[in-house]
Amino acid sequence: MPNKLSTTFTGLEFVNPFILASAPPTESKRKILKAFEAGWGGVVTKTIGLHPVENVAGPKTIYQRASEQKPYVSRMKRPDTVSHSSWNWELISDQPLDLWLPDLEEIKTTYPDRMLIGSIMAGAGSAEEMANWQKLARAVVGAGCDALELNMSCPHMDRKDMGANIANDEDIIRSILAAVTEAVDVPIWVKLTPATSTLVDAAGAAYAAGASCISLCNTFPSLPLMDPETLKFEVEVDGLVTSGGLGGLAILHQALQRVCDISKAYPDKEISGIGGIKGFREAFNFIAHGAGNLQVCTAAMEEKGSGGVGVQLIQELTKDLSEYLDAKGHASIEDFRGIARSRVVEHAQVRRKSEDYNGGYAQSA
Repeated sequence: MPNKLSTTFTGLEFVNPFILASAPPTESKRKILKAFEAGWGGVVTKTIGLHPVENVAGPKTIYQRASEQKPYVSRMKRPDTVSHSSWNWELISDQPLDLWLPDLEEIKTTYPDRMLIGSIMAGAGSAEEMANWQKLARAVVGAGCDALELNMSCPHMDRKDMGANIANDEDIIRSILAAVTEAVDVPIWVKLTPATSTLVDAAGAAYAAGASCISLCNTFPSLPLMDPETLKFEVEVDGLVTSGGLGGLAILHQALQRVCDISKAYPDKEISGIGGIKGFREAFNFIAHGAGNLQVCTAAMEEKGSGGVGVQLIQELTKDLSEYLDAKGHASIEDFRGIARSRVVEHAQVRRKSEDYNGGYAQSA
């Protein structure tokens, strides 16, 4: 019997469309092997770079919650609270490339039917940095990665030529893709920052330069809360904090907007949807707006007893999707992918109480 959950995405065969995003759930061989054992269709590794990184001397991730009685958002543990978001200022992998390579080989050998996407990051603006992208690409593909995800969206970088600091610069996007596509022949996913007004143009530049997929959305640049009594941030080191990334359910609707924008502009291109997927309903919405692949992070990290890889979550996601396909008579997610796209329109196209709507300005005579 054919597997209804299987998908072909960027030319790769996934046993199901659910993968773990590049984050703490994919930071080590141990976690990735456990994730594949649990049933995830793929993983994007924690971003691999060439330069050692060291995280802050304190908590790297917090989970923020809200309750009915005291509905303010806080990491404070209170009765009857529900998940609102995650916040982190974690850097890319602190494991060097030469330690990652044998791990990648073992992972792919152990689970040859699961898709292993290597997330990589280098700088921009020089031949040396382009060579760094190529070195990383050749190394991880040589170790067995089926595809690459180029991290151009990390909101935690001081270097102005890396991550979200490049602000979807189209020239930089084109130069990096030129270097990487020259070095390897695998699908290239590009993870762009959602926190700019030029996202659609940046995605177009990436697709035109050889990207197989745009991954959206990374966490949104943000700050943790300060307690009004103690005047301490809810996460800080020596009283100081810097920009981090907001994720989880709090970014779901913004992420859907970004995916929809890209999907409407480039309906024939592929998108990996990320941001607030906690269950089937959120995953369904990403697919309905055009995503053909779903990446999960916060919900997996929050699951108690899973080691941060969402053992129960992937079982629930695959079960609920399978039951939905059966109930609706769908052969695969392709039967409903993008169904919401045509129903997202300009404001002027939504019926008004009268025909006097003018878009907020007076028409000239």
